[in-house]
Amino acid sequence: MAFGRVWSQTVTAGARLQTLLTQCLAAFGLFMLVLLLGGKLPAGAGIDAAQASIDSSGEVVESKGQRVDSRQQRLVRHLARRYRVAPEIVEELVRDAYLVGRQMGVDPLLILAVVAVESSFNPIAESSFGAKGLMQVVPRFHEDKLADHGGVEAIFDTRINIAVGTKILKDYIRHTGSLENGLQMYGGAVADASFGYSQKVLGERDRLHQVLSGEALTNV
Repeated sequence: MAFGRVWSQTVTAGARLQTLLTQCLAAFGLFMLVLLLGGKLPAGAGIDAAQASIDSSGEVVESKGQRVDSRQQRLVRHLARRYRVAPEIVEELVRDAYLVGRQMGVDPLLILAVVAVESSFNPIAESSFGAKGLMQVVPRFHEDKLADHGGVEAIFDTRINIAVGTKILKDYIRHTGSLENGLQMYGGAVADASFGYSQKVLGERDRLHQVLSGEALTNV
């Protein structure tokens, strides 16, 4: 499992190049701003250009170095213990779920619940059907979405996997008209009249809500 513990270093050359280019552009923009202001940076403009990232729409998003808050730390401890994953890895995944959820208008706890059900927080999980990564995205079905992030080779980049998986889920919810039906479509269980998949995901989301609120859990 040593490879799994260094998953955060496993990114494609294309993704690395894209990150480098956006960082350089951010640094250049900051430099030009300083020149225009006579060498003085205004208060509140102290974005770390070396750590900032830019999403596909051009929006500047938080640095990967940002810490989760004290309430989210409860999630980190709970998930790390339950799924036997290193806390520092879980912290980054929680942070990414909140970031992506905020950008896409999706409950971050729902995202984390899907990750829990689909991969048990194993970033290199792969099914016999070809589903890959945290949210078990099937690359051959979603090449268009992955193209915005460097192509199918980026499927095991955890933030990209979460972003693409969340986009797929949001599209399914919109297409079917309900959260439950969208989840059933995501889980490939549209024909299941018992709605077992959606109940499993929503049950996990409810447990995470309890953790976040500080309520004690008896069945974890």
